[in-house]
Amino acid sequence: MKILYLHGLGSGPEGYKPTWLRGQGLEVVAPQLVDDDLAASIEIARRSFASQRFDVVVGSSRGGAVALALDTSSTPRVVIAPAWRRLGVDPVAGPVTVILHSPHDELIPLADSRELAARWQLPADSLLEVGARHTMSDPAALAALLEAVRRVAVA
Repeated sequence: MKILYLHGLGSGPEGYKPTWLRGQGLEVVAPQLVDDDLAASIEIARRSFASQRFDVVVGSSRGGAVALALDTSSTPRVVIAPAWRRLGVDPVAGPVTVILHSPHDELIPLADSRELAARWQLPADSLLEVGARHTMSDPAALAALLEAVRRVAVA
């Protein structure tokens, strides 16, 4: 399975989650996004997405907002605590989207993900409230991430 992974602010292609996903046997392409330029990050993500075929697009926090700004056509997305509202991104609806968000998130309100799920009328199991904090690097969050990626890849 091939994943386009879009990292969050202050992270990068070799961050914890993309490295962990690689360790689970997944092929992960993770371009370096620009921390202080959202438009440039979206363009980098668009070029990366257009350059190859991906089974899933995964984005975390700021990378989640970038993922939501992309028209992924029929490619499903998994977004982790997406910072779409904070960054003023107008999310582009996709065919299948799963949102992971910690109820203990100290940076991005869970209400933002609930609003997105309601706006797109996502099935109830498309918003998973899991994880110990915003970083979503605890075992429960990582397990939910892997399960979500596998689930949407076969949808």
